[in-house]
Amino acid sequence: MTDTCVPGDEIDFDPFSDEFFRDPHEIYRRLRAEAPAYFNPRYGLWALSRYADVAPGMKNFETFSSAQGITLDMVLDPEHAKPDTPMIIMMDPPDHTRMRNLVRKVFTPRAIAELEPMVREIITTFVRQLPADEFDVVADFSDHFPIEVISSMLGVPAQDRAWLRELHALPLERVPGETGMRPEAKEAMQQAGRYYFQLIMERRAHPRDDMISRLIEAEVDRGDGVSTKLSDLEIAGFISLLGGAGAETVAKLMGIATVLFADHPDQWQALRADRSRIPGAFEEVLRYDGPVQYDLRYTLRDVELHDRTIPQGSHVLMLLASATRDEDAFPDAGRFDIDRPHSGHNLGFGYGIHSCLGAALARMEGRIALDVLLDVMPEFTLDREGLRRATVTNVAGWANVPVRVG
Repeated sequence: MTDTCVPGDEIDFDPFSDEFFRDPHEIYRRLRAEAPAYFNPRYGLWALSRYADVAPGMKNFETFSSAQGITLDMVLDPEHAKPDTPMIIMMDPPDHTRMRNLVRKVFTPRAIAELEPMVREIITTFVRQLPADEFDVVADFSDHFPIEVISSMLGVPAQDRAWLRELHALPLERVPGETGMRPEAKEAMQQAGRYYFQLIMERRAHPRDDMISRLIEAEVDRGDGVSTKLSDLEIAGFISLLGGAGAETVAKLMGIATVLFADHPDQWQALRADRSRIPGAFEEVLRYDGPVQYDLRYTLRDVELHDRTIPQGSHVLMLLASATRDEDAFPDAGRFDIDRPHSGHNLGFGYGIHSCLGAALARMEGRIALDVLLDVMPEFTLDREGLRRATVTNVAGWANVPVRVG
């Protein structure tokens, strides 16, 4: 049975619409309440919105495959959107297991913890460049430091980092109603891929103390006594993913946090009074209004949910940002509270085998950024007329968050 939703319902969930980019949470609420297994005949896609469906679905790779792509444009416009390099986020086991084991050897908790002084120095440097009274938290600050952190880790020369940030941003941008990637965006992806491939070649010839050199050297036993390493294309795909999606998520989180704290100034002051609350505050921002809206999956078998059959071969949106506002999973889910005792898994950085390898780094960046912003804008107001939403393929947030300090 593949009816759109309950009889008489007029829900039109369109992930390419202006409504989606502007604020999807009201339609998420309706989906959870009225159409938890929703079908959109226009795009031929399903959507799961409840935590009890999304979290198990994200873990069940034997039913919900990632191999066909993880955003809608990848399947609706595959000719223009498919990456040229293999990406771990678009793999199923056993290929995914092999690559994740290799990459995880570089992304160890100890290795990430050792980056904290460098991360703090980069973030502090960008903060010092901000004007004292008025600035844009996203355009002047958080759009810049995440790619600087990742580029420094990788060993990208300083003079190339701003250019790479622009290359990574272009493929993610969308105009409401636009379902595919523009030719210039595809070219930007290819340029970034060629650049990283050349950098990998240079590191093979002349290794340095950077992540690309360590990825080249990483090896694991396949299980038969034979070791395996990452190919150059696999390394290029992984660092392209880091530079694009990794930087975009942190950049949007800081803008979202600023708007939320402007709406809840008492909680900003509570955070100032007790910085030990920062980790919990970051988790609550991620839960309440995390930037990643969905991951796409492809069904490898029929799925029975809520008196409907999602057929084998269907594309299904796992609405992560809806699931973390689910009232059945998070008490008083519609309330922003930095002191919330967290229950359930925070899906903001994925779940299951595709939980984000860079989550620990993103959390570190976010905590440090909140800490330094508390110093430079102890009291602030939003220039609400200057707020501008971002239109990014599966990431929500703000492109501009202008503030006045004092």
